[in-house]
Formats: sequence, structure tokens, C-alpha cells
Amino acid sequence: MTMLSGKTTLIAHLGYPTEAFKAPLIYNPWFEKKGIDAMVVPMGVKAEDYPVSLRQIFKFSNVLGALVTMPHKVSTVGLADEVSVTARIAGAANALLKRPDGTLLADQFDGAGFARGVARKGFKTKGSRILVVGTGGVGSPIAASLAADGAASISLFDLNTASAEGLASRLKTYYPDMEVAVTSNDPAGYDLVVNATPLGMKPDDPLPFDVTRLAPTTFVGEVVMKQEITPMLKAAIERGCKYQVGTDMLFEMIPAYLEFFGFGTATPEELRAVAKIEY
Repeated sequence: MTMLSGKTTLIAHLGYPTEAFKAPLIYNPWFEKKGIDAMVVPMGVKAEDYPVSLRQIFKFSNVLGALVTMPHKVSTVGLADEVSVTARIAGAANALLKRPDGTLLADQFDGAGFARGVARKGFKTKGSRILVVGTGGVGSPIAASLAADGAASISLFDLNTASAEGLASRLKTYYPDMEVAVTSNDPAGYDLVVNATPLGMKPDDPLPFDVTRLAPTTFVGEVVMKQEITPMLKAAIERGCKYQVGTDMLFEMIPAYLEFFGFGTATPEELRAVAKIEY
């Protein structure tokens, strides 16, 4: 890895805990290959410390921006000076850019990464019936992006009913012709089912939904990156389902991040070729 210098541009990777962070193992090898003097640096910040810490971190002159992950995506929307339309619909942001005047612009690429990933695998979102399980900082932007790609209907489930209802309201506001419902986590009858919960990060986690109710024709998407084939994906694969692993969303969204930060762009294939991710 290229040595840090006084000229190195830093991108903070903000979240807690940091042990499962994969982004530095993708961005930093790519920066090195391209000869870009920049580095993504994990910074563990607990939720209760985040509002104060965020402003302090961005006072550092060599911090250009931040990748934002759990548990800060939702709260970031209220802490930025300006929020993109996508992030407003999602109710969450996963990217911050410090502009020349010091103000912070928040944007959201989780949903775009997921939607681009399933499209590259041949799934046709337009006209499809979708279930999103988990409507927090990951599920909300995924639903927003799938709506933008023309889904016929999106059903939402979350143990926090208020969260699901809030997302449903925002989707109906911006996509009045799309069918939106707050429902159960029963995956039967859908074209695409998304696990947008943290279930699967711990060995003893229950499955996010009853996989025996999946049809072999259902496409299944995962957001958990702790391991490539999570227990949920393993069960879905055994039923014959096509699928997307959690890190695919990450590789698909990184080109959008790079453009946001002014570093150019890359293809997922270029990023995978240099990434140092291990499970």
C-alpha cells in the first residue's frame, strides 16, 4: 500500500463497529493502481457521538468526504447542509462531500448499487413485484432505486412498522402510480426478494424470512457482507433461485462514489481485479 503523506486526500469511512468494513480493501488498491494519492480510512464512531464527531472530522483540512455506513445513514440526512433528492426519498445517506466552502453535501448510492447489480445479472425490474425486508438505512434506498427503475409494486416489511410506513409514504409521494404496501415478510409470489436487514452478520441469527416459501423463479438479493454466501443465500440457492451477494452491491456503487468525490470512475470488473477482500 502506498505510504500516507502530507498530500494524501482522506476519505473517512464512518460507522460502528468497523470490523466488517470492506470498502477500504477495494478503494485503496484501486487508488494505488491508478496512482491517486488518496486513502479510505475506517473511523469507528458510536451513534451517540456521531453528530459532534462528524463536524470535528470534517474540520481536518485533508478530509474530502466520507463513506457512511451503519448506524449513521439515517441520521446523516439531518446533519448535512444539502441532501440529494435520492437521499431524501430514501431517508438515508451513505456519502458526504465537503465542498470548497466547507458545507457538506449528502447523497445516496446503496440503492443504485443494488439495482445496477441485479440488472447486470439479467433481472428486469420494470413491471416486477418486489418484497424488501428491512426498511432502514439500506432497505430504503434500495426500494427508492427499484421504484425509479419501474417496479410495478413494492411490498415493505420491518419489525419497526413506523419505519416501513414512513418509507411507503415517501414512495407513494414520488411514485403515485406504483403499488406500495406495508405487509408481512412472506416471500411467496414475488419476482425479487431483498434481505435488507443485518440478519446474517452473526452465526446465530435467524433467517430474515421463510425461505421454504421462495419459488425457484424468484431472484434473491442480499446486503450482508460478513460472508459471501450467507445462510439465507445458501438456502435460496438450494431452492434454485438466482441471487446477488452483498458485496456485488458495493462493487456496483463504487463507480458512483468515485465520480461523486471527483476521482473519475471504474468498472466493477476493474475494482474486483485489485480488491483485497477475503471472507
